[in-house]
Amino acid sequence: MAPPHDVFADADPDPEAEKRAEYVGKLAKFLRKLHSDDVRRILLHPEPNLHFPLVIDFADFLEFDPGLANILYTNPKGFLPLFEEATQLAQNVELGVLNKIEALGNPDELKPAAVQKDFVHVRIDITGSPLEFPESSPSIGKVRVKHRGTLLTLKGTVIRSGGVKMIEGERKYQCRKCNYRFTCYPELEAGNRITLPASCPSMSSRGCQSASFQLIEDSITCHDYQEIKIQESVQLLEVGSIPRSMPVILMDDLVDIVKAGDDVILTGILSAKWSSDVKDVRCNLDPMFIANYVRRTNELKSGIDIPEEIVKEFDLFWAEYGATPLKGRNKILEGICPQIYGLFTVKLAVALTLIGGVQHVDASGTKVRGEPHMLLVGDPGTGKSQFLKFAAKLSNRSVITTGLGSTSAGLTVTAVKDGGEWMLEAGALVLADGGLCCIDEFDSMREHDRTTIHEAMEQQTISIAKAGLVTTLSTKTTVFGATNPKGQYDPNESLSVNTTLSGPLLSRFDIVLVLLDKKNKDLDEIISSHILAQNTKPDKENISDSGVKSTLLPVIKKWTLPLLRRYIHYIKQRFKPVLTKEAERAISGYYQLQRRSGTQNAARTTVRMLESLIRLAQAHARLMFRNEVTQLDAIAAILCIESSMTTSSIIDGAGNALNSNFWENPDQEYIEQEKIILGKL
Repeated sequence: MAPPHDVFADADPDPEAEKRAEYVGKLAKFLRKLHSDDVRRILLHPEPNLHFPLVIDFADFLEFDPGLANILYTNPKGFLPLFEEATQLAQNVELGVLNKIEALGNPDELKPAAVQKDFVHVRIDITGSPLEFPESSPSIGKVRVKHRGTLLTLKGTVIRSGGVKMIEGERKYQCRKCNYRFTCYPELEAGNRITLPASCPSMSSRGCQSASFQLIEDSITCHDYQEIKIQESVQLLEVGSIPRSMPVILMDDLVDIVKAGDDVILTGILSAKWSSDVKDVRCNLDPMFIANYVRRTNELKSGIDIPEEIVKEFDLFWAEYGATPLKGRNKILEGICPQIYGLFTVKLAVALTLIGGVQHVDASGTKVRGEPHMLLVGDPGTGKSQFLKFAAKLSNRSVITTGLGSTSAGLTVTAVKDGGEWMLEAGALVLADGGLCCIDEFDSMREHDRTTIHEAMEQQTISIAKAGLVTTLSTKTTVFGATNPKGQYDPNESLSVNTTLSGPLLSRFDIVLVLLDKKNKDLDEIISSHILAQNTKPDKENISDSGVKSTLLPVIKKWTLPLLRRYIHYIKQRFKPVLTKEAERAISGYYQLQRRSGTQNAARTTVRMLESLIRLAQAHARLMFRNEVTQLDAIAAILCIESSMTTSSIIDGAGNALNSNFWENPDQEYIEQEKIILGKL
């Protein structure tokens, strides 16, 4: 690495050393005041040669000394080495304190010996500090030369992670003439080359002018080194923008803590390095980010905060609809794609798919997924893509792609050669880990590309053996597909024939809804008036009436997109529903009935259907704000599966999901349907 540029290089030698010592003393005081526990924990660690991170909050440092915080922001490259010196000083003082405590304590009590550690790195966390403004945390596409040398924050997704290598940190040389010893640092920007001085840097009175040096044995120190690539988040981009990426260098304790597909917040310094020499290609300076601190944000779920007032609103809402729970459920479902009239079954299916069930581990230790998958098969103009886009907005992490725009490598993982080394670059399913992957025009995908997602959908992993890289990546994602039927949909044929999708792939989808555009005069009239009403001026009197009502009642009147996002996030965190005996009986009876009669849709009536029913019933219980799966949830799951059974349905009229509408009195309708279903089972 290049020798750290000193903050005080312009001053005279003696005042410079004094100033340096003063600053190191202040920094050590800060570390002892706010991080004494961390320093003691490092001292008591049994391994002396490890690299230890010491994370400090920039907001705390700014409060402690605004002047020093300003120098840290404007010149981190020169200031961070002072922090490293301060850690040694703080360790010294704390070591003395620990020794005193040990001398006063019980001599028979065995404690780990406190040893001073040489490699302690200060990591700056700027979360929640004044540095979180656009100038110091630009998007990757807006990083410019003016940002070079300052403390920056970048947010993005890791799309590539290289292997961990060793890199030289410093070398010590000795002058052959005057025996003066000096240290040389390799330049990271120039491909880690070491440049020796033209003449001996000795400051002695003789002024040795020798240019002959020898390397001191065992003086080379090495560091762990890893290069990753981050890409700006697609959700934050403007329309039509291409996501930009940037290489990031991780060193010492930061290596191997992130993998492809992780969302990260990085603090560090923007630098540049010369591009590799290629014949007849001009050498350029490429931007490069040297990370000081890495924070994974996968667990934070893109920062959806749910205040206490919102949770109280949810409780009040369900208290109001305690007697008519299905009416309350339908009120929530009306907030999904409000621009589309009706389609109750599809809206319920979208909600259940996004909420999902509970993952469990069976006796053999195999994980059974909790994320349902959904496929919409329908005629043109039935609103499939609109549901896909809305579902992507509701999910915390989502990736939208189309069948024609996706290859098997683009969906799973690509092997990329970079600087003579093979690396893995994450595809759509890996980037959507923990979220939703929407694939429009599912039928346009090549047969070979479709088979690559079999493992990702059921086992929720992707196993790769490409270019000597053999590994398994996590794809804990929900797949939401949309496709057109092949030509005119034939109700007498099975789903496999109508969609040209293979049986194994169809069996992996929990819900397959078929939307057939049958001409219906009354329905066409209602739909046209609904669409026209959205484009006409609203009546002023109605607005004032609704305004009065909403002020009288604190209960949620309209479920907007942000409120739905919070609701789904909250119920997924809070509820882990378990099945009751009545629900078990209903699910088991329906599964056995389908096994007996499901000759035409053999691809759908597998054991996977039983697991799908359990997942959907759990999702419905969560949607209903409950922690146990009742018979009502089991029957709602059965109705969802029934709607996808276009040929062998038990319930009359459940076939076409396109004509399904919101009932006036859903609780009364449910009682009638419950009798029919239980009678059949």
